[in-house]
Amino acid sequence: MRASEQALVVRDLRKRYPKVEALKGVSIALPKGEIWGLLGPNGSGKSTLLKCVAGLLQPDGGEIEVLGLPPSREAKAEIAFVPEVDTLYRWMTVRQVLDFTAAFYQDWQEETAGELLEFMRLDPEAKVSSLSKGMRARLKLILALARTAPLILLDEPFSGIDPSSRDRIVEGIIRQFKGEEQTMIISTHAVGDTEQLFDAVVFLDEGTINLQGNAEDLRTRWGKSINDLFKEVFA
Repeated sequence: MRASEQALVVRDLRKRYPKVEALKGVSIALPKGEIWGLLGPNGSGKSTLLKCVAGLLQPDGGEIEVLGLPPSREAKAEIAFVPEVDTLYRWMTVRQVLDFTAAFYQDWQEETAGELLEFMRLDPEAKVSSLSKGMRARLKLILALARTAPLILLDEPFSGIDPSSRDRIVEGIIRQFKGEEQTMIISTHAVGDTEQLFDAVVFLDEGTINLQGNAEDLRTRWGKSINDLFKEVFA
């Protein structure tokens, strides 16, 4: 892996679907060791951006570098991506999901997975089909945080889940995020639940960035919380 001061650099990224232009020249640069909020309403392009970075979608233009690497198998190995869509096998137990995932990744940390399993209050013998949406969201987070991947992408991890699961996920991120080694992007429109996590934010609207910067600087500049600023921008 080549040395780079930036965990992620995106330059003029564009992506078009048959009926909509999802990304219209997005550019961002994320320093190592920070948590960024990718904020915007549904349909703003957040998921498309994360999927392009994760190597799951081919952009129509622009450039992506992950830790100085262009899109490649080597770059994908540096990323832990948690999609909004639930891809868990419902017939598996929680333990089987963890073991199944561990087999794919050399950076899997079994001890960390065990600690997170206990913290998230999940029964390892419970079947995925018996878990609530909030419990499945907790399990998906474990699959990312139990790895040592330098770049973690969480796509709408709080969508439609109960308050107790939201609180537990936020606390789990705070406890396990390795700021000296990792960088994280959290895509969400649940800003009030996550604002405390963000070092910086990007406001994405209909495929374009209309505001980005250090979270504390934005609070000082506008005299309001990121959540209130979000409500004002997307009112």
